Amino acid sequence: MKHFYVINGPNLNRLGKREPTVYGKETLEDLEAYVSTKAEALGCKVTCFQSNIEGEIVNWIHQAEDEQAAGILLNPAAFTHYSYAIREAISSVAVPVIEIHLSNVHAREPFRHQSVTAAVTKGQIVGFGFRGYELALRALLEEE
Repeated sequence: MKHFYVINGPNLNRLGKREPTVYGKETLEDLEAYVSTKAEALGCKVTCFQSNIEGEIVNWIHQAEDEQAAGILLNPAAFTHYSYAIREAISSVAVPVIEIHLSNVHAREPFRHQSVTAAVTKGQIVGFGFRGYELALRALLEEE
């Protein structure tokens, strides 16, 4: 059974409370349950992580390769715009990574338009809410 890592960055633990007009009223726990249910229906499994700490995200990216994960669904959140450490971690592994954002970052504040991580990922999915995680999972499964 294929195993994927789902890694969510800073402030995603605040889903349901943080800017509900942008991110909705559902929580991180709801998101993780959604992705787990979709994975099960697709015949694979996911392990979900969330951290506000950049180094932990770097470690999980490395761990995904060490544990031979089939791919990573990554929402780097604010780290998207400036974390060269996460960018280098993605570049250092052979595991395919898809960058995901719940909102359409390109329709928001100008600072959100730049992603330092997107160039080293398989692709970027933005603006589809929770469904973006399902789309990323399907894309990684279809790739193999």
